Amino acid sequence: MKAKETILTATEFKAKCLRILDNLGARGVVITKRGRPVAKVLPVGGADNSELIGLMKGKVVIRGDILSTGRQWNAQSRHARSDLALHR
Repeated sequence: MKAKETILTATEFKAKCLRILDNLGARGVVITKRGRPVAKVLPVGGADNSELIGLMKGKVVIRGDILSTGRQWNAQSRHARSDLALHR
C-alpha cells in the first residue's frame, strides 16, 4: 500500500517550515495555495532510482542507425567567403 502524500497550505508550511524540513519523508510535501498545488518539497537525494536501470530491457526495439538522422547534409557553407565579408 502506498503512503498517502502530505498536503499542506502555504500558510501551514510557512508557520512550520523548519519542523517540516527536519521530518521530511521520502515522498515529500505538496504545498497548496487556495486549494491548488503550487509546489512540491522533496528531500535531496532521497530517491533511489537503481531499480530503473535495465527496466526497459527487451521492451525497446532499435531500428536503423540511432546515431544518424537518415538525411544527407553538407557542413560546408552555401555562401562564398567574399559574400560573408559584405554582410558584416
